[in-house]
Amino acid sequence: MPATSSSSLKRAAVIINPAKPVDIDVRGLMAKHCANHGWGEPIWLETTKEDPGVGQAKEALKQAADVVIAAGGDGTVRCVAEVLSGTPTPLGLVPLGTGNLLARNLGMDVTDVEGAIEGALAGWERKIDVVRAVRSDPDKEQFFLVMAGVGYDATIMADTNEDLKDKVGWLAYVDAGIRNLPGKPVKANIVIDGKAVVHRRVRSVMVGNCGKVQGGLEIFPDASVNDGLLDVVVLAPSGKLGWFSVVAGMIGKGRGKDTSVEYFQGKTVEITLEHKEDYQLDGDHEGEGKHVLMTIEPDALTIRMAAN
Repeated sequence: MPATSSSSLKRAAVIINPAKPVDIDVRGLMAKHCANHGWGEPIWLETTKEDPGVGQAKEALKQAADVVIAAGGDGTVRCVAEVLSGTPTPLGLVPLGTGNLLARNLGMDVTDVEGAIEGALAGWERKIDVVRAVRSDPDKEQFFLVMAGVGYDATIMADTNEDLKDKVGWLAYVDAGIRNLPGKPVKANIVIDGKAVVHRRVRSVMVGNCGKVQGGLEIFPDASVNDGLLDVVVLAPSGKLGWFSVVAGMIGKGRGKDTSVEYFQGKTVEITLEHKEDYQLDGDHEGEGKHVLMTIEPDALTIRMAAN
């Protein structure tokens, strides 16, 4: 029997963030599992500050990778998914970041790197929704998988101490949140599926594709990664005790009459602010903006992972 040609072997492309410090030999484990499954040598593509994953994902598709594995945090995952969305090529996840929010929302054990590698190569596949976010200030189109926000939540991402985050993880976001509690609201106009639902001053508008964020906090209690819907929460604290009303409203999931917290769902969300505010996608601060249109794209991305 002739030997199998190396060019006919399946290959994984691994897009890795070299800035993420890890105590695990990811390259060695990946090579071992690829060999165990009869795959060829993995293709290694490192992200850079200038290109955090989009260019590398395009190169992976160009090289006809059978699976593209994002080894890093949510920022790396988001950039790779932006390219893979709408293609048949599956995305594998090796969580190496601080939040690893998509992995957590999918039920992955983010401490089991070897299990994540095995799942990316030989696991089961599922479809999830992605969200297209189009800004007009400046003109920019991006995708996200977990959540986006304008206002207070994005300011937290912008003001998080990176050194502290390396030491204490997601608790660094709590520090930034407390420091930024004082602040001015901004007049917002929010249109969902063509219908105006909010026109008043708010501190934050968050749009989610998944339910859980840092620390396991469930911001969007009804969110699901494959329900074809966006979940929206609007925070509008009023007065000195306003943030207590926000906390109470979130615990009560917005079921009371207090408008400090309001929840909505829809397939499109358009947010227009009276002036520019901080803007974030999947925990990455993306500058400032005053207008964005977000649209759900159902089942646009294939994830390959271990069954759970």
